Amino acid sequence: MPSTRTPAAGSPPAVRHNLVLVVTCVALGAVVAAMASLNVALPDLARETHATQTQLSWIIDAYSLVFASLLLPAGALGDRFGRRRALLAGLAIFGAGSAAASLTTEPSALIVLRGVLGVGAALVMPATLSTITTTFPRAQRARAVSVWAAVAGASALVGLFASGALLESWSWRSVFLLNVALALLALVGTLLFVPESAEPRQPRLDVGGAVLAVAGLVTLVYSVIEAPTRGWADPVTLAGIGLGLAVLAGFVVFELRRENPLLDPRLFRNRHFAAGSLSIMLQFFVFFGFVFVMMQYLQLVRGDSALMAATAMLPMAVTMVPVSRAAPVLVGRFGFRGPWVAGLAGVAAGMGILSRLDASSPYWIVAAGLVPLGAGMGLAMTPATTAITDALPRSLQNVGSAVNDLARELGGALGIAVLGSLLSAAYRDHLSSLPGLPQHVADAARSSPAAAHAIGGPVSGRATAAFVDGMHLALLGAAAAAVLAAVAVAALLRSAPGQEASAEDDEVPDTADAREQSAREQPSYL
Repeated sequence: MPSTRTPAAGSPPAVRHNLVLVVTCVALGAVVAAMASLNVALPDLARETHATQTQLSWIIDAYSLVFASLLLPAGALGDRFGRRRALLAGLAIFGAGSAAASLTTEPSALIVLRGVLGVGAALVMPATLSTITTTFPRAQRARAVSVWAAVAGASALVGLFASGALLESWSWRSVFLLNVALALLALVGTLLFVPESAEPRQPRLDVGGAVLAVAGLVTLVYSVIEAPTRGWADPVTLAGIGLGLAVLAGFVVFELRRENPLLDPRLFRNRHFAAGSLSIMLQFFVFFGFVFVMMQYLQLVRGDSALMAATAMLPMAVTMVPVSRAAPVLVGRFGFRGPWVAGLAGVAAGMGILSRLDASSPYWIVAAGLVPLGAGMGLAMTPATTAITDALPRSLQNVGSAVNDLARELGGALGIAVLGSLLSAAYRDHLSSLPGLPQHVADAARSSPAAAHAIGGPVSGRATAAFVDGMHLALLGAAAAAVLAAVAVAALLRSAPGQEASAEDDEVPDTADAREQSAREQPSYL
């Protein structure tokens, strides 16, 4: 289908492309960094707002959950009604929500406002890449997309460091004020430099599919996060998890019957596409769940400052970057399967080492776990992403990019929910008996480690031990997820040892029907 985007009047000067790239990357960096940046502020936030451990999980995960749930439908709306409009609306929502969050002290209000930020982020992220691909001439497009990908990959860690630096002098509110500043900068830049583009002839949005996907994910994640409070074996918890899974199964059945589905489940019959999507989801399940747990350990157990806690993550970043650059060479020499599975095994090994930390562990043990974690993430990320894109013909590359982003955000949301829930459940269980304390004091100690440390005395020591035990369980769960990813990838690629063979054996055919289907797909990221 021919593009019907609305270009800016006249021929834009060459410098405008660079400005468009800068503006879209600022917008992208703001929404990606927000997934991780608030983790550094959790101890400060818990002390000031008296949030429980479960509420802390919700404060972090509300953003990721809404972001992931609305990513595909929000991208579709931007494609249909205008990517510039989507950027402006998303940045306005993101900035306004951040400003409101900086003024509140109620955990429940923060949870709601973080969800509002997720709505804005879902509008912003797909619009940034679609704007680049529809604005840049073909000769410059690959460079621009590579810059976009680098910003998307680095922004979470940059957000940790920026938040840690802010918290040296200011409170957790400064993290939200940074969001406001970035949103305003990107908003003004979008008004001044970003041209409008749209695909008004796209089919109507699959509202039914979007509603089912959101309902299923919210029900599932809600049940998992609330499980430590009610108990994992509680009928309400089990019913909620079952209902969420049933609704998601209904989403699959519904999409199979749609002429223009939000996401076609048939794509996952392709083994390489399925392996890449599963690997990306479980890698970010591990990563974001790990960051949620580790930031609290470094500050509440080790006593590090916010900046020191963020800086402590440097071995992971320093290892990840060179290994990710070397990954294409290794894949070219040894094929997809070996480096990919080795990378996931490295992630599992890193989680295994980190799961042995205790209150007196020296920093070198932390670094010893971060190095294989960073190397494994860097080694597995490239083949996983390439498997998604190489498994599809050029006419369906937009779908591949959309699924890659969805897998990352969904994995992060589930990782925070599951690993945070395991931590919270173990922590509460280990503090089930606190003799000699008034009931309200004991309840406060069980609510969060920050509250227990404020009480002081023997309660603080028991809370530290309980947190470390919960962290062991959570990080072992992360290691199990990485092992599951490695086994699944090895099994899915068992008959395709090389990259070229996998592309030839399993690629979706680039037929006229496929090209027509691509034109109908809503999230045109590439």
